[in-house]
Amino acid sequence: MRISDRRKLIGLYLDETWRRARRAVALTIPPLLGIGSIRVSRVVVAPTDLRAVDSFVAEEILQGRYPLAGRVLDAGDESPFSLELPTRQFAVRLHGFGWLRHIRADKTAMACDHARWIVDQWIAVHGNRSTGLAWDLEVVSRRIISWLSHSPVVLQEAEVGFYRRFIGSLSHQVRFLQRRADHLPEGLPRLKARIALAMAAVSTEASPSVVRRTGRQLDRELERQILPDGTHVSRNPQACVDLLFDLLPLRQTYINLGHELPQRLISVIDRIFPAVRFFRHSGGDLALFNGASSTLATDLMSVLRYDETAGQPFKALPHGGYHRLSGGDTVLLVDTGKPQSLRLSTTCHAGCLSFELSSGRNRFIINSGLPRFAGEKLRQLARTTAAHSTVSIGDVSSARMMQSEYLGPILNAGPSMVDVDRQSGPDGSDRLSARHDGYAGRFGILHEREIRINQPGTKIAGRDRLLQREGLPIPDMPPAEAIARFHIHPSIVLEQLDPRKARLLAPDGESWDFSIPVGELTIEEDVFFADVSGIRPSQQIEIHFEGPEIRWFLAHHA
Repeated sequence: MRISDRRKLIGLYLDETWRRARRAVALTIPPLLGIGSIRVSRVVVAPTDLRAVDSFVAEEILQGRYPLAGRVLDAGDESPFSLELPTRQFAVRLHGFGWLRHIRADKTAMACDHARWIVDQWIAVHGNRSTGLAWDLEVVSRRIISWLSHSPVVLQEAEVGFYRRFIGSLSHQVRFLQRRADHLPEGLPRLKARIALAMAAVSTEASPSVVRRTGRQLDRELERQILPDGTHVSRNPQACVDLLFDLLPLRQTYINLGHELPQRLISVIDRIFPAVRFFRHSGGDLALFNGASSTLATDLMSVLRYDETAGQPFKALPHGGYHRLSGGDTVLLVDTGKPQSLRLSTTCHAGCLSFELSSGRNRFIINSGLPRFAGEKLRQLARTTAAHSTVSIGDVSSARMMQSEYLGPILNAGPSMVDVDRQSGPDGSDRLSARHDGYAGRFGILHEREIRINQPGTKIAGRDRLLQREGLPIPDMPPAEAIARFHIHPSIVLEQLDPRKARLLAPDGESWDFSIPVGELTIEEDVFFADVSGIRPSQQIEIHFEGPEIRWFLAHHA
């Protein structure tokens, strides 16, 4: 381990110990006469939930079946909270109550009464516990937003007794989150907690001072977590979309009630929209980098219709560490970054210099993405370099994944330097060259990738090189077997034409030929983690290095 990596690790241990100590002390001190706390007495407005609704899910829930997180729990007439839940992901979704939005598709008295019964069951079983997964702070944040957004469904024709229980539980959850939000680790959970608290303050007729205070706290967190180019500090493209789902309704709620908007809210939203457009492929799908999974097209369009920053996508997101090359209907997205900090690396992937290729309505070369509902073992496997369209050396990833119960699954000993050079040719071609030192500590080498696309977007030339630390080519064979992998989207038919050429054929007839001038490519079995319906089998192209570099080409067929 490099000395710099060891120092960072020690620093993180000390920071985490200090954070936990401050949290423990803070939670033993009684609130100062409730000053600044949010006291919920009634809900005056319901922020709009922009996510798509599904009448089938609404009907299933009405029948006592809960289709969540890729599983179905058949509770019949029993409370789902009295049963053993199938998976942790299922439990997170159930306790988060985001599924209440589907009841909007069937706002009959019977459907609303059933939704109210489920909420009442949760209050009876978990309302006074404040422990367990139901009180995980991320789950509490989501539940507060869901209860506020769907209060018209839950409270429709509600009896006085239920209304009091609902308001009392909501008030308890808001105060619970408010006391702990400052002590959450940096990252998306802390930002979502601040969004939930700001939404609670503005939606429940909190005092003007409390509304202003939660707005300022949200401002500070937005400034910390949204980079100047609109990327979230996690470097996950999907995080930008998820945040818009909450920030857009929050903005509108401030406006509708005549409250002064937090200073950063509008500017941050305006920065995020171009980042989302940057990560969209030619067919509209979102790129799969650093924890992203497949996003429903209906969800993506439901937020993009609020985009008032219309324009062509940027060529690069320099603060997030991404580049976009395009020509005609062809789009190449390349990861040229590294985690913003060791703390924030718990959700990052070891995919430096990986890329994705789309053309027309089709995605051809992809990363494997993160499984939506799989267990922790598969989620960690999806973070390895081998699950990305880039070069790995042996079975070693470009960053070491630590399985620390204390710090979480952080990435350590990864790239500390990524050098990027971007140039346009006189013929209108676009060239990107980048190198990283993720393998320098273990093998003493650098990985350099160069990609060039012509102006019409019909020809792509690539080169992967292994260099010495000084930037010179390694004298002979790699120190361990090096493999360049190109993961193919499962909708693409992959056919090997000869030992050096393969054809990628899309369902609509569009095709690309992948070829190498020397050596041999092989087609291997693969898995696509990020499909909406779950893990799917797919294929990949592999090229084993027979020297210090390989070249590869992609040619489009009209």
